[in-house]
Amino acid sequence: MGPSTSLRMTVYASLLAALIAAGAYLALPIGPVPIVLQNLFVFLSGLLLGPRWGVASVGVYLMAGALGLPVFAGGVGGIGRFAGPTGGYLLGYLPAVYVIGWISKKSKGRAAVDVLAMVCGSIIIYTCGVSWLKILSGMTLVKTLVVGMYPFILGDVIKIAAAVPIAKALRPIISTSTEPKQPTDTYENH
Repeated sequence: MGPSTSLRMTVYASLLAALIAAGAYLALPIGPVPIVLQNLFVFLSGLLLGPRWGVASVGVYLMAGALGLPVFAGGVGGIGRFAGPTGGYLLGYLPAVYVIGWISKKSKGRAAVDVLAMVCGSIIIYTCGVSWLKILSGMTLVKTLVVGMYPFILGDVIKIAAAVPIAKALRPIISTSTEPKQPTDTYENH
């Protein structure tokens, strides 16, 4: 990967980190864990950027929040958010985006495999988030699932359904711009 491609991928990763932050502002508080649009952009980071750059994108987002920028749900930030009820979900974004990117990269853009990748990513996010919420709150597993997972499943199905055509539309743009440019004139006759 040349310097030009690295720069482009850095820009894409930064753009998706900003979109993840914007998705956090679209929050519907329904309990200790709000409904947010962040997951859609985490899914797209994995689908469009692959495992390495997807993790970079989510990492930038999490680092910005940890440093106090108001990028988490409800427009808040700070390292303390990782110790709160949403901390497990936030940290779950890193392995989730990696797995989504890895599976998607192997599928070469097949929609069914992309859906499978995002379902796997969602399972990772829920596993991290619900586990941390249970530890933190002391609720029973059933109560934790009722509060921290069940209300979000339909929304995640909709986000996954939306991510597939978005990724299909954007992949040609991103893959074309990350492929090395071929010289148009070789100057063989000069």
